[in-house]
Amino acid sequence: MTESADVVVVGSRCAGSAAAITLARRGRKVIALDSAAFPSDTLSTHLFFPHHWAELERLGARERVLRLDPPLHTHGVIGTPDTEIAGRMCDYEGIAAGSCVRRPGLDLALVETARAAGAEVRERVRVTGLLRDRAGRVHGVRHRGRDGTEGELHAALVIGADGRRSTVAKLVGARRHHHRDNQRAMVWAYYADPRPEARHLAVQSRREDDLVSVFPCDGGQALVLLMPPAARAAAFRADPEGQFEATLDRFAQVRQRLDGGTRVSRLRASYEHPSYFRHSHGPGWALAGDAGHFKDPVTAQGIRDALRFGRLLGEAVAAHLDRPAGLDAALARWEDDRDAQCLPMYQWANLLGRADPVSPIEQAAYRWLQRKPDGSGATELSRIFARVDRPAEVFNARNALRWTAAALRDPRNRPGDVATTFARDTRREVARALEAALFRRTRTRSARSGADA
Repeated sequence: MTESADVVVVGSRCAGSAAAITLARRGRKVIALDSAAFPSDTLSTHLFFPHHWAELERLGARERVLRLDPPLHTHGVIGTPDTEIAGRMCDYEGIAAGSCVRRPGLDLALVETARAAGAEVRERVRVTGLLRDRAGRVHGVRHRGRDGTEGELHAALVIGADGRRSTVAKLVGARRHHHRDNQRAMVWAYYADPRPEARHLAVQSRREDDLVSVFPCDGGQALVLLMPPAARAAAFRADPEGQFEATLDRFAQVRQRLDGGTRVSRLRASYEHPSYFRHSHGPGWALAGDAGHFKDPVTAQGIRDALRFGRLLGEAVAAHLDRPAGLDAALARWEDDRDAQCLPMYQWANLLGRADPVSPIEQAAYRWLQRKPDGSGATELSRIFARVDRPAEVFNARNALRWTAAALRDPRNRPGDVATTFARDTRREVARALEAALFRRTRTRSARSGADA
């Protein structure tokens, strides 16, 4: 069976649905294919900040997601056992709350929004190949349903929104031009939330080299997420239950938060999730969402970026699908914009995702933020997570010197430890600045050579 559309979207979750919604609203014929049947789950931290809600509003999906009755996180707490930074979420376009929404309901809401916009979403269909013309330009896909039915779909553009292990990326030979192995694993489970009075509060706590979060979510549940050093992945694989409980035992406040709640899911884990950028466009194709760019999950930015840059991709190409040269230029501009917006958070996530114990300088930073009046330290952090401010607006050289001086004055710290930490952080900042300065050159070299950089 041979069919035609303006655009074929491979993958119908956050990025794919966002692109399909945007294109369909601009009068384009869109067919989205997904190997899953909705609702279905997928590996994801699914924490929201205010800018997540803003993207859902732009797509017209916010009301559908709110019908799932997710708790609104108006406040957040982050810190260490002896230093808590607590305060309100920042305001983003009139929205001052985050949330945590499980993927089965979230993704179904997006698929339903795409269908309501006029896109056709086909479930249980897998892409098996790409169609190319004699010049090598992609102009469609081959596909197979779970019932064995095969067909071809011709289109001016194929969007791969099919995740980190993207089939489309493999078929076009898209390579990573930046790559960073994760230093933390992720192990999580859901609990029946025993504290209805605390469902407005998202909590993240650091102790030595461990990181534990509790995020109330829809269904009256709470997501409990552990991010231990990746070096302990073998121990978690060998005894996941024992390691999970032993880690929680180190966090008395988390245990107290969960007291009376029962676990209602099995443990889930991701031990390998490297961050990367891929070259994300070519003749007749583009990569959206995790297919093109993935950052360390510690900052919980993946869903927002999938929604935002799926939408922006649709906006960028809708008027150019009938002109190959114009389409290619629009795709190039879209990738430049995505990379410029995402690189600062990508680098900050790589920094936060390091499996370091809490350093004396970091502890001084926590105390500095804690002392800010009226919980504004927490609000200031949430402005970074919500992409209102860039990380460098808070974590800059001036503040680093301020925090280092405070750490040196603290009699609990050894000056040698502070000096070692300062030297390490300085080396990392130099490496970050070099990566940013050479980013475009490295991306171009990788695209030309066809090799990972």
